Parts: sequence; structure tokens; C-alpha cells
Amino acid sequence: MQTTTTILDAAGAPAANSRSEIARHVASGQITWLGPFTVVLGRPVFFVLAQAVAAGIFVLRHDPAPWRAAAPWWTVYGNLADLGCLALMIHFTRREGLRLRDLVGRIRWRWGLDLFIGIGLLLVVFPAFDVVAKPSSLIAFGSPHPYLYPGLLAGRALPLWAMIYSLSVWLLIWTPTEEMTYQGYALPRVHGLTGRWWMAVLLVSFCWALQHSFIPVILDWHYMAWRFLAFWPAMAVMTLLYLWLRRLAPLIVTHWILDFTAVLLTLKF
Repeated sequence: MQTTTTILDAAGAPAANSRSEIARHVASGQITWLGPFTVVLGRPVFFVLAQAVAAGIFVLRHDPAPWRAAAPWWTVYGNLADLGCLALMIHFTRREGLRLRDLVGRIRWRWGLDLFIGIGLLLVVFPAFDVVAKPSSLIAFGSPHPYLYPGLLAGRALPLWAMIYSLSVWLLIWTPTEEMTYQGYALPRVHGLTGRWWMAVLLVSFCWALQHSFIPVILDWHYMAWRFLAFWPAMAVMTLLYLWLRRLAPLIVTHWILDFTAVLLTLKF
């Protein structure tokens, strides 16, 4: 599959995160499996640790079920996981002489181009969620209607400041970090290491869907299986779109809309 031609920067040289540059770094040993898999598997670990920090606060408040009490706050403490991911990406990209900005690629805001592309991509991504909604719930719960854990996944009651934070700061940090983690950083490098686009899509989308089983961490395998199965097809579509575009800006727009909608649907105003 020919995903894209070599992308050039303004000076006519290969762009920092282009296929040709990644191939060069793979050949020189600067890119190994350690980087991509540490980053993508580290993200759910960071999220568990972030929820543990929030649960610790509820322990200090003598809450009888601190882990459960922390779960609804995932759009607040989730940015702690972002900080861990960003630190890992800075560590590994520095070896390649890259900045985090290089993972995003070109941004084309003139006439709202990337904005409209991102909105248009919703027509491709959203059906991937809709098609598997009932089958994934049937497999995990034995019913086409998943159990949404009132107060944890739906109808979360947070104070006003936490609602504002969730709809602003959390979104501004979470969405671009997630896209850089799986798309800008991991996907091109796994592609470069394997030489096979389908293997890169399979591995990265698997890890990306797995992450969603931990948002928030609810210790019920039915819930975790449902989240994984519900997200995997859409994550595969997102990775295919990135291999086609090789620019993150439109996909960040798409993802922002999806995340904003998710917050609106789960918060109780």
C-alpha cells in the first residue's frame, strides 16, 4: 500500500517525521521497538496511576469507596497521564533530533482547510463506532444495551469548576497528546520497523483501543471488554486515515469533536 510520497519541509528537505527520515533512523538504530511500545503501553499505565492519585485524595477524605469515587473525575486527572506520555515522547524523539511539534506535521488553517477536513472525516470515523455498538455490547454484556455505570460513565456529577476544566483545559491537552502518542509517534515508527502498513495499523489500533478500557478504570471485565471492542474498529479507521494524510491537524479536529461530545454526554449539568 502506498500511503504517501516523501513529505518535504519548506526548505525542500525531507520533513522530520516523514517515512524517509524514519527509515533512516530505523536503519541507524535510533528507532527501535522500545520507543513505540513504551509510549503506547505506558499511556494506560499512566492513566491507572493518575486515577490512583485521585483515589488517594478520596482516601484522605475518608470516602468508603475511594477508587469508585475517583472514577467520575477522569476528565480532570486524565491530564496527569498526558504529562507522562509527553515526557516519554520528548525522551524518545530527542534521540532522533525531533521536537514534539514535528509529530504534528503541516497545519493548514488558511480558509479553515484543516477544520473542514476534520469535520468531514467524522463521516468516516463515526460510522465505525455505530456499526460495532450493539455487537460489542452483546459480546461483553449479553445485551445490545451496555451497562453504563450511573455516575461513572453517564450522568457524572462534578462541580462547576471541574465541568469548565473538562470542556476546556482537559480537551486542549488530552486530544492532541493522544493523537501524537498513537498517530504522530507510534504508528509511523511501527510502520518503519515492520515495513507493513497493515501490521502497523493492527498493532497500534489494538493498543489504542486497549487504552480506552482504562478510561476510567472500572474493575469489571465486561466493561473493559466492551470498551475495547467498541473502540478498536474506529481506532483502526483513524490510523488508516493518518497513513493517508500524514498530518495530524485534521484528525485532531475530528478527535476534538468526538471528545467534546463524549464529555457533554457523560456530564450532568
